[in-house]
Amino acid sequence: MRFAAMFLWLALPLAGYAAYATLGAPHISWSYRFVDNGDPFNPLAKRFYLDCTFVGPLGQFTVPAEAGRCAWIKFFKPATAQ
Repeated sequence: MRFAAMFLWLALPLAGYAAYATLGAPHISWSYRFVDNGDPFNPLAKRFYLDCTFVGPLGQFTVPAEAGRCAWIKFFKPATAQ
């Protein structure tokens, strides 16, 4: 039992790799385009987002907004070679 406990630390890197393999790499929201109500500098104005740009370890991705909203963090997988 004591010998098996020495390999318990491997659970965290394996879980991290499993998350990367299934979800992809995390990317943070960098910029966005939106439609405003004539008040673009008011942070409390109602906005409808058109597209969102995410930046992370795999580069930059611009995707359409989902239901007029942009997430703060989104996961992307690397592009496969064809």
